[in-house]
Amino acid sequence: MDLKQLYQGFRDPQVMKSLAQQIEIKAKQLPHPLKVMEVCGGHTHTIMKYGLTQLLPDNIEFIHGPGCPVCVMPKERIDQAIELAMMPDTILVTLGDMIRVPGSKGSLAQCRARGGDVRPIYDPMDALTIAKENPEKSVIYFAIGFETTTPMTAILVLLAEQQQLSNFYIHCNHVLVPPAINAVMSDGRAKVNAFIGPSHVSVITGAKIYQRVVDQYQLPVVVAGFEPVDVMQSMLMLVELAIEAAQSETMPPVAIQYNRAVTMEGNLAAQSKIDDVFEIRGSFRWRGLGDIPDSALKIRDKYAHLDAELIFKTHLSTEPLNDHKACQCGDILRGLAKPDQCKVFGKNCTPTQPMGSCMVSSEGACNAYYRYSGLTQSKVKTR
Repeated sequence: MDLKQLYQGFRDPQVMKSLAQQIEIKAKQLPHPLKVMEVCGGHTHTIMKYGLTQLLPDNIEFIHGPGCPVCVMPKERIDQAIELAMMPDTILVTLGDMIRVPGSKGSLAQCRARGGDVRPIYDPMDALTIAKENPEKSVIYFAIGFETTTPMTAILVLLAEQQQLSNFYIHCNHVLVPPAINAVMSDGRAKVNAFIGPSHVSVITGAKIYQRVVDQYQLPVVVAGFEPVDVMQSMLMLVELAIEAAQSETMPPVAIQYNRAVTMEGNLAAQSKIDDVFEIRGSFRWRGLGDIPDSALKIRDKYAHLDAELIFKTHLSTEPLNDHKACQCGDILRGLAKPDQCKVFGKNCTPTQPMGSCMVSSEGACNAYYRYSGLTQSKVKTR
């Protein structure tokens, strides 16, 4: 079987229909409606693109979570990226999605239009190449991402050290999934009683990172792949776990649907590199979620000479900044509102003119709703 046939299997309408029928039958045994938060924006896009909400019974609902590292990046961190890019003899390098996210001083795309040397890349290794090709300039990699992309940043640090690159720096913005889940659940406002965990994060960390969520909140977690069949199979597993928990009065451990790549322990080699380079940051401000303790990473002291936050500290503003009052990204990231409940959705806020981070990011929930609901500025779904 070639790769194309393999992916067609994970998108097979008949398989999805069969899973939907099984879910509908078993969902009748649920003791209460199942409100499932998909933590990752990749899952949100799959759900919207393939219309999976229409395949589920009325007592099962998807609630969108904070799982996009671009969406949760606060304005002040974007402002810092702009401030770094505008320094003389400096090149700021970052992943493509960050270029259009608005801070209080505009976006990195606008910074580039004003003369800042901002270079979007898709392979983080290109940052080292740029540093080698421009020895007379400071090259700063604005690193973002959940646990998925953290190992690559760790490798960049280790290679820069090994190759003795004196002009290469990291501005670290890596954040962690479990503390974000805890932030969503801890205040009791989010009516979530099940989670779909992101598989790409779990490949690195192992599914074990969600066990604390299961234990603390007594709700099921299934680590799922990103294809529509993956998501539907995960929904069936969540229904079965919820029924089993109600009958036995004990919550089963974290379940893995994406067992073709995810284990409970994860990638130990990658975890070792992360531990060598990074440590937990005391607190980190998430866009829409506020300050979350122990939710991000910072570079260890032994690599402090590569830490852009320390080396260029005097150039960086640190004032916390709030989003536009009309934007409801904060409520959307917390699972308290759906994108089409926001007053500016599809009107003042579109992918070409985004007001909030949930619209500008390709993995944002607002972007997914806009893209796959067939909305335009003249035809907007409202509630």
